[in-house]
Amino acid sequence: MTAPALGEPLLSVSGMVKHFPITRGILFRSRIGEVKAVDGVDFVLHKGETLGIVGESGCGKSTLAKLLMRLEEATAGTAVYDGRDIVAAKGGELRRLRREVQMVMQDPYTSLNPRMTVGDIIAEPLIIHGVGGDRDARVRELLDLVGLNPEHINRYPHQFSGGQRQRVGIARALALNPEIIICDEPVSALDVSIQAQVINLLEKLQAELGLSYIFIAHDLSVVRHICDRVAVMYLGRIVEIGSEDEIYQRATHPYTQALLSAVPVPDPDAREHRNVIRLTGDVPSPANPPSGCRFRTRCWKATDLCAQEDPPLIPREADPHPSACHFAAQAEHIID
Repeated sequence: MTAPALGEPLLSVSGMVKHFPITRGILFRSRIGEVKAVDGVDFVLHKGETLGIVGESGCGKSTLAKLLMRLEEATAGTAVYDGRDIVAAKGGELRRLRREVQMVMQDPYTSLNPRMTVGDIIAEPLIIHGVGGDRDARVRELLDLVGLNPEHINRYPHQFSGGQRQRVGIARALALNPEIIICDEPVSALDVSIQAQVINLLEKLQAELGLSYIFIAHDLSVVRHICDRVAVMYLGRIVEIGSEDEIYQRATHPYTQALLSAVPVPDPDAREHRNVIRLTGDVPSPANPPSGCRFRTRCWKATDLCAQEDPPLIPREADPHPSACHFAAQAEHIID
């Protein structure tokens, strides 16, 4: 399997950093440290591409999404879209950028206002951005586009199932005709059968509307189904990035290999002969990450070099896709 042909670069993220201050005191607060939630992330999203971002809980995936949406202010870094830096944008320029970059939230139960009808929820972006025309007709069009009955425009969120609510969230994200949609674990709160329906809907919309996705998830099976490329995050940094084939068949970073070995296999015979990598120890605190390679405290390949030098995210001899490991090697753990 060859890597997919990529379109022109659409969003370029460089040196993205978000450090949350740790303070002490009540009346006179002093800064005693910082949580390094995102600590130097670089990637490029191409036109028409779905880029998956995976990793354990707490690795910085959702914080990265919020930085790209400017729901959090970055400590440092740039995110350039159409020649404009999202991180530095202000006022009207930021408002215009937000029409092009929208987000689907993780929890369909809390991301919709229970006091608003779905019609009002979907129409809200149109009102905020001053989009004229027949808004009611536009809302009905969006409901039909995501597979909901346009006649249910006056219903409230509690009258829909979880999967239907997430479709409402997707319709709201599409209201302003964005070019990029950031999906922050959009199916993690749904039943497995509903997950498949929502994933299929996202793929259909991408094909019809020419969308580009940043798809954040912890389920590697879901990511493999929808994503063209995959970036693996650990403790605020990307440790490996490559095409679906490169990551799932030829992973070179030990952390990626461990994640892949833990993916459930439906075949009982294959399960019995599978060598699962069991990581020891806890994930280090992002307030005090290890020196050198951040994964070295849990890595079976770690040496003194790993503690002394932080391995850059560059192509390795084992495989030409970027990996942040001094001792990168091809994986023996493959998901079929």
